[in-house]
Amino acid sequence: MMNMLEEAIIYATVLYQGKVRKFGGTPYILHPMEVAQILATMTDDQEVISAGILHDIVEDTDGTLEEIEKRFGKRVAFIVSSESENDYPGEKPENTWKRRKEESLKVLKNTEDIGVKMLWLADKLANIRSLAGIYSENGEKLWSMLHESNPDEQCWYYKSVAESVELALNKTGAFKELIKHINSIWPGTFDSEKAKYRKYREVSIDGCRLLGRGAKGDVYRYDDELVIKVFNQNNTYSDVEREIALCRKAFILGIPTEISFGIVAVGQSYGAMYELVDSETISSYIAKDPGRVDDYAKIMAGLAHQIHDATVEEEDGFPDMRDTLLARVDDCFAGEREELAEKCRELVRAIPETNHLVHGDFHTNNVFLQNGEPLLIDMDRISRGPAISEISDLMYFYVTLGEDDPAVVEKFMGFSYDTAKKFFRAFLADYLKTDDESRIRDVMEKASIICYMRLVRKFRKKGALSEEDRRMADHYMDKIADLAERIDTLTI
Repeated sequence: MMNMLEEAIIYATVLYQGKVRKFGGTPYILHPMEVAQILATMTDDQEVISAGILHDIVEDTDGTLEEIEKRFGKRVAFIVSSESENDYPGEKPENTWKRRKEESLKVLKNTEDIGVKMLWLADKLANIRSLAGIYSENGEKLWSMLHESNPDEQCWYYKSVAESVELALNKTGAFKELIKHINSIWPGTFDSEKAKYRKYREVSIDGCRLLGRGAKGDVYRYDDELVIKVFNQNNTYSDVEREIALCRKAFILGIPTEISFGIVAVGQSYGAMYELVDSETISSYIAKDPGRVDDYAKIMAGLAHQIHDATVEEEDGFPDMRDTLLARVDDCFAGEREELAEKCRELVRAIPETNHLVHGDFHTNNVFLQNGEPLLIDMDRISRGPAISEISDLMYFYVTLGEDDPAVVEKFMGFSYDTAKKFFRAFLADYLKTDDESRIRDVMEKASIICYMRLVRKFRKKGALSEEDRRMADHYMDKIADLAERIDTLTI
């Protein structure tokens, strides 16, 4: 009786009969066989190696995922599907190249199956071996032979794959060879040390107390002196490095922040260690004593002013928050209600350019109190931008997210929705230095239009909208339309 791998080889050989590779004209079956051979250096898992044999079946033959699942099981089909790109019929491959790559990379970055990462590494290594050979013979002429002729985009793709598999597979020979080929074609893309043996310090958060949640990861108390931020799995080593670099820049500018002293491995995620002795997030203080919410709002308002008073130059490398806001407009409307979308774009474009800093993810889960002084630890979104963007972030977390389901805010912040709303109202009054209700209401309406765009974007990020999501998205776009009729500027 044939085993799975033998059956996969026979099945693929039949389906690839008569097909040849684009470069060299060799029988196509040699590519999946090479991928399988690379996989065999990393694992003896027959499902993973079989997926390597079958990984191009859906894209390049008339075979289907349904048939693969029926013959080889759900896991093999899932691993194969991770590399099966949407074909976008009727559009030229060169016009959809970036879109297809971005979509498939999301699958890679979010997977928990090591077999998926192994397959991606093996396939890209096999491909770049071929590219490296052609590049050595033809030089820059190589790029005109590909669907994507921009070498920078090709570099982005291979670099993204390498970063996504690094933590799990950096000790394998396949990973080291991939890095060497990338650096050979695009010199300096990676530190050459990445092509050598490297073992990250591994730590466990079992039994560690969760201190707070953020968009990029969760923060735990590791011991009496240390906290650890565990990044979501779709964050790469360079994402963590980038946040630490921004942290250093902010620290030099006088922003109260802690700089991580080490990047570690936490399971299949990266972690950043911080020395924060006897400190807790402001969220935890509010949860313990909601009667003092006004005091903590005052601390946060003072910290916000300290951030917003700092100025930088464009060459300092901080991104423009207005670009982020424009991207949110595009993500929110996604080609729908174009007249309303353009009105929102005009409001963003009309915001005066500023060199003042904004944090970009400002809330009480990201601020610790140490000896009564606030410290920020989440700096990956720090930017140059208008204060309204920061205020809208706060309103989103404390008010908007809970409008239809207060439990969302309560789970995120760790205290009641009523307390969250009270906190935001107190923060805004202290930040604006006013109790004038009309002034406060005016700023809240301006913040709301950004909040609702962000909320619609949240629905769209799920992919195809369910009937209920569609109803809610339309509901919030109606709210945006109502606000856009009354608001002439987002400047406060």
